[in-house]
Amino acid sequence: MTVPLPTATTRWRCTLCGNLTRFDVTRSSKVVEYVHLDLAGEANVEEREVVSETIESVRCRWCNAVDQVELVDRPGAGS
Repeated sequence: MTVPLPTATTRWRCTLCGNLTRFDVTRSSKVVEYVHLDLAGEANVEEREVVSETIESVRCRWCNAVDQVELVDRPGAGS
């Protein structure tokens, strides 16, 4: 089950405990990176482009509930 990302007018809320601020998010990303290796062989990512990203699960940090997150309106979003 994928979880929708919050938008400018919505945010996440745990349906079990009401948490609005602390979540552990598991996501899968496909990225293209420009990696610069120095002469010693140390890698440094200088550019990163996210091609696609999927949120796989969201776990509430307060009550440890998994996939019990809903999108709710942000306060003042309708103004």
